[in-house]
Amino acid sequence: MASADVRQAAKFWDTVGLRSVYAGDDMAIFELRGGTHLLVFPSDAAPPGVSDPSFDMMVDNLEATHTEWSAKGLTVSAISGGFPGGHTAFNVTDPDGHELRVYSTHVEGAV
Repeated sequence: MASADVRQAAKFWDTVGLRSVYAGDDMAIFELRGGTHLLVFPSDAAPPGVSDPSFDMMVDNLEATHTEWSAKGLTVSAISGGFPGGHTAFNVTDPDGHELRVYSTHVEGAV
C-alpha cells in the first residue's frame, strides 16, 4: 500500500497489533498470519499496482479493542452488527485514509 508518511503509517499498523518486521523511511513491512505481509511504500515510490490493503482482522474482545483504540486516538467507527456469521464489527482508518474492518471472533478456545 502507499503512504504519504511511511513512519506514521508504520506507527498506526504497530498500534493495531501487526508484527513489525522492518520500518524505515523507504518502506515498512508487517507480518500477518500464514506468511502474508503488509508492505507500506512511500506514495511517490510505490511499485505499479499497489493498492489499499485487502484484509480484515478478528479480535477476541471487539468492545475492549474498540475502547482501547479510541483511547489511543485512532479513528474508529461505531460498532455495528448484521454481518454474516453473527459478527459485529467496526472500521479503523489509518493516517492515509485506508479503512480496515475489525470483526468479533468466531473462534472458541485456544488457537
